[in-house]
Amino acid sequence: MKIVVLDGYTENPGDLSWDELEKLGELTVYDRTAYAESPLIAERIGDAEIVVMNKTPISRATMDKCPNIKLIAVLATGYNVVDCACAREKGIPVVNVPTYGTASVSQFSIALLLEICHHIGHHSESVHAGRWADNADWCYWDYPLIELEGKTIGIIGFGRIGQAEGRVAKALGMNVLAYDLYPNDRGREIAEYVDLDTLYARADVVTLHCNLTPENTGMINKDSIAKMKDGVILINNARGQLISEQDVADALNSGTRGIACTFMRGGPAGFVPEPIRPDNPLLGAKNCILTPHISWAPKESRQRIMDTTVENVRAFLAGAPVNVVNR
Repeated sequence: MKIVVLDGYTENPGDLSWDELEKLGELTVYDRTAYAESPLIAERIGDAEIVVMNKTPISRATMDKCPNIKLIAVLATGYNVVDCACAREKGIPVVNVPTYGTASVSQFSIALLLEICHHIGHHSESVHAGRWADNADWCYWDYPLIELEGKTIGIIGFGRIGQAEGRVAKALGMNVLAYDLYPNDRGREIAEYVDLDTLYARADVVTLHCNLTPENTGMINKDSIAKMKDGVILINNARGQLISEQDVADALNSGTRGIACTFMRGGPAGFVPEPIRPDNPLLGAKNCILTPHISWAPKESRQRIMDTTVENVRAFLAGAPVNVVNR
């Protein structure tokens, strides 16, 4: 059984091992192939039966050119880069990794929140640049410092990740509000469920952890921002398309105090590509923290992706596929 990994570098830049996957077949690993439709994709798949990928698109045209494909295994939770309907027509199961980064992603959101409250990176750089050694007073700070105890966080999307963040926020002494289409008892132990307008009006911090859908694309825009408190902190640790980037940049530049944002731009077809474009309006916005798409990427999370992918392939070879998303 031939197995090809089309874009393995972000999953394993060298600190993990493909050995367990290699035990299951004749393995070829490419660091990168293409992140847009390209003849190279079909060329590299060739006569392989199992295709493993993360962001390399697998289209109908590619599947037509590669009739040996028996399984498509995605090294992620999202699978929008695969034409799942075509795969289903051809009897090809598409499998994913349904959960792997709950702790890592929620931890990253809290890290962003603490950074916007204390600007630790900035102050560390200023000390290294000699400002403290030359300062007239025994301490200084360049931004208002924010204490979180007693403040209110509003979490939009209160599934596994949102609830994990809520537990940490509660431990910091924050009041927790949540908006979710499917409230549950576990969530009620952590947060007060409210509607969106109430969340916007009451929250000092608004965080996004929801899936991207046609209904919520661009949900953070000038109208929703107008319903928020002055000086609100907005953290988008979900898909980039949830926010109107120009509207957020305009709010920041007009005086809204802080937005911390991980720039996660993958999404359904039609998409805004990663990496960030040089003309993105957030790059010039005030009080805006931007990172690469990294909240998923601690070694522990990536090892869980590797382990689940190996199990997905092993289950398929045993005739009992699991984590199939296109039944």
